[in-house]
Amino acid sequence: MSDDPAQSPHPVRSEHTEHVGHAQHPALERHCDVAVIGGSAAGLAAALQISRQRRSVLVVDDGTPRNAPAAHMHGYLGREGVPPGELTEAGRAEVRAYGGEVLSGRVVGVHRRDDGRFRLDLTGGHVLVARRVLAATGLSDELPAIDGVAEGWGRGVIHCPFCHGFEVRDRRLVQIVTHPLGLHPTPLFRHLTDRLTVVLHNPTGLDREAVEDLAASGVAVERGEVGRVLTGPDGEVSGVELGDGRVLEADAVAVGPRFRARADVLAGAGLGTTPHRSGAGDVLAVDPRGETAVPGIYAAGNITDPSLQVLPSAAQGSQVGAVIAFSLAEEDLRAAVRHSGEQADWDHRYGGPDRAWSTNPNGTLVHEAGALAPGRALDVGTGEGADALWLAEHGWKVTATDISGNALARVRAEAERRGLAVELARGDVGDPAPFGTETFDLVSLQYGSFKRTPDQRGLRSLLAAVAPGGTLLVVHHDLTPLREPVDVAAQSRMYDPEAFVGVDEIAAALSADPGTWRVEIHETRPRPPGAASTHHVDDVVLRATRRAV
Repeated sequence: MSDDPAQSPHPVRSEHTEHVGHAQHPALERHCDVAVIGGSAAGLAAALQISRQRRSVLVVDDGTPRNAPAAHMHGYLGREGVPPGELTEAGRAEVRAYGGEVLSGRVVGVHRRDDGRFRLDLTGGHVLVARRVLAATGLSDELPAIDGVAEGWGRGVIHCPFCHGFEVRDRRLVQIVTHPLGLHPTPLFRHLTDRLTVVLHNPTGLDREAVEDLAASGVAVERGEVGRVLTGPDGEVSGVELGDGRVLEADAVAVGPRFRARADVLAGAGLGTTPHRSGAGDVLAVDPRGETAVPGIYAAGNITDPSLQVLPSAAQGSQVGAVIAFSLAEEDLRAAVRHSGEQADWDHRYGGPDRAWSTNPNGTLVHEAGALAPGRALDVGTGEGADALWLAEHGWKVTATDISGNALARVRAEAERRGLAVELARGDVGDPAPFGTETFDLVSLQYGSFKRTPDQRGLRSLLAAVAPGGTLLVVHHDLTPLREPVDVAAQSRMYDPEAFVGVDEIAAALSADPGTWRVEIHETRPRPPGAASTHHVDDVVLRATRRAV
């Protein structure tokens, strides 16, 4: 353990000491089972499937979904008419409930490494290393260069009769046709309103018979270029001005954009797009399982099929997520291992030649534990062990746990050098009975968090480890800076605090059981100065005592 955030490679950690400053740490590298690029319906649905299979999943989302301009989404059974952002937030919460992380950031490149894993370069110089990659980046709509179209896109200017058609029923609708596929939704629009006018802005390649059928059915057809889309004083669409100066009154305008799959970041892995059969754009080709031409890279959602609405995009993401989970399980079966992505992540951080943290114990631990009579102590997420060693030096019989074998090896070596006895146990708080059946007079969790599970297994195990009359000491950083927006074009956030059980959640569990727990301290205060502290920053301190039986 260390109090030196200057040496910390990551803002916070699962079961390990780590430190949060108010500035983003440079050049971080994280390892995971699956990296998902894109955090909308397809990406989140896949991440949910995979995280439920106890795989480490990092979703990188730059906050630019295709449906961002839309106020509501339609056709999603059970969530009809809700704002797209509401679905995204619900999906993020569900992914985080199983320990998946959603990182605000942007992937700028993907490359296959010599060991078969993939390196993802993020803005800010950060790196993810993953066994599998899922691209769920969607597509970009390329709107016709007509004044007023972009300004009204997703509101008064629509393109999909399933997404917005009902909302313009029986209203004055002008459809602007700019390419041959533009006539594809016209029969649906005609059924929704008898006040439809079709403007053939670019008639090149249009099916003449289809145009004649429209006119014969009573649809007004105009041949000529559009000058601009007009809006009224309220900002709503009011009409379409033609090139000859005439104005067609309208309550809404329909256009068919061209589209481009957002797959540029995959070029470094040898992937490119292919023309869509409609001729209106391109897509990323995948096989029936959702895998691309590069083994280990998968794709789901609009990047593979522009016709998918939100519901089928989520369904496809869920299916591809299951395929990815199978591929990892089968690979591990062949290797006769049960791989832990979390363990690999932390072993990587402790795998370098240098210590990741300083040798100083955490100042708040020294301050709080110094007033306690020595007994049995459990140091959860010991990291490189500075806290465990300090406790042992002050008369405590210490058990130190960590998910990283590399970290524990360093603790063992330092304990032997100092002639101290520290019992070491490798494991994760979320494991069954992670601390055995013993209980401890002091359970210390310093600047650490553990991944969420819906059954709160980790939280229950942590609390159960405190003996009657014993003390639980949890110290954390104020994570408010990590919840602030980040400019993804320049920086990526490499930690998702919402995927971890935080100090406030632990405090709430204690307060809900006053017959068992007495909360003595729950406050934010400056970290104590002195030899055990190198930075004077605020600590969130939770100290509670289990009532004696």
